[in-house]
Amino acid sequence: MKTVKVHFLGAASTVTGSKFYLETPELNLMIDCGMFQGLKELRLLNWEPLPIDTSKIDFVLLTHGHLDHTGYLPRLAKGGFKGSIIGTAPTLAISEIILLDSAKIHEEEAERATKEKYGKHDPALPFYTVKEAEKAIDLFRFEKKEVWIQLSENIRFKFRFNGHIIGATFIELEIFGKVFVFSGDIGRTKDVLLAPPKRPKWADYLFMESTYGNKLHPKEDMEEILTTLIHKTINERGNLIIPSFAVERLQSLMYRLWKLYKQNKIPNIPIFIDSPMGTNVLSVFEQFPDWHKLSGKEYYAMRNHFKIISSYADTWKTIDDPRPKIVIAGSGMVTGGRVLTYLKQLIDIPTTTVLMVGYQAEGTRGRQLLEGAHELKLFGKYYPVKAKIRHVESLSAHADQQELLLWTKDIENIPEEVFLIHGEPLALDTFRVKLRDVHGWQVTIPKLNNVREFVI
Repeated sequence: MKTVKVHFLGAASTVTGSKFYLETPELNLMIDCGMFQGLKELRLLNWEPLPIDTSKIDFVLLTHGHLDHTGYLPRLAKGGFKGSIIGTAPTLAISEIILLDSAKIHEEEAERATKEKYGKHDPALPFYTVKEAEKAIDLFRFEKKEVWIQLSENIRFKFRFNGHIIGATFIELEIFGKVFVFSGDIGRTKDVLLAPPKRPKWADYLFMESTYGNKLHPKEDMEEILTTLIHKTINERGNLIIPSFAVERLQSLMYRLWKLYKQNKIPNIPIFIDSPMGTNVLSVFEQFPDWHKLSGKEYYAMRNHFKIISSYADTWKTIDDPRPKIVIAGSGMVTGGRVLTYLKQLIDIPTTTVLMVGYQAEGTRGRQLLEGAHELKLFGKYYPVKAKIRHVESLSAHADQQELLLWTKDIENIPEEVFLIHGEPLALDTFRVKLRDVHGWQVTIPKLNNVREFVI
């Protein structure tokens, strides 16, 4: 008999900070290594030392490159981890972009907080630096999807295509003959850029995300919504600001807007892409054409249609540009990035429309805007919200409840146990009941820092 321990170090009873540590007789693994985002009480957890010895971790396996799945890697390396960080090639390319961008933002925010004295510490400390991010990136090692990779005599894993964002996978981890499946973030069945997710066929222990475990995405006509908003922006001589996640959401928005222009549904309104990270992610689409649906011809035609901003000086030129325009800028939950500069200048103007295009976690500025906040705190100061706020959920890169159930449809056995992770409390409990009713599965909702022991 062998014992495997799983430590739920993140994304347990919350939707961020994915981190799962596995102790086995042969080696120690971590599945994902993300930062907590959103509520202050969650963000403060990032600064707490992990309740494990990080120097004893042999491998980190990444499901995909998003910050809430990779953002803690520099801290892990700083804390003594010297093993390999393994992901698919596009996942590691995305992770490198995100970590370096995040590190730069951490450094800039610490510098600004010190200068303007709105932080609690003097001098303010960045969560990690660019040098610390580079130290983690040096540990990257890529592996192909759909191929078993042997880690030790009795432990192997396989990355399996999962939609969501370019490079994303779920992980089938076989330990002494038992299959542990970690879903990562599950993508949509119908995505404009990505193929549908693969599905697991066997899972002795299933660790499954439930971001939208209690919801069905609305059947919105995105063409109609975008067309109407753009014509309204032109008529009012206003600004349409779209805070966007740099990975996948930005590229899918570009594709949709380009198609609308090609179909003569919108005029040639200036569209600015102000997301250095998002622009870098575009190059990943160019580098890995087998991971998405765009042909080379479509990719270059689409890219050339937009005005891509590279410098912060051009950000200010864009703000001062009096023409009606569309600006797509990071970040998607309005937690940082270039979009804050636009909102600081334009959020108090009634002809501004802010279009939210994805999930907004508790405690983020994006959630505040959706809930009708009359003012927004930016760079330590409050600004009145007079802009119109719109929200569309159908662009989400996360599967909804129906798609999550479909993802479980091909599992041939009855899992010994199912753990629901990466969800807010209502979504977790709703999906727990749904899985019990549909499959008759035993479902557990772990809490942060729970440890579960398996005898196999």
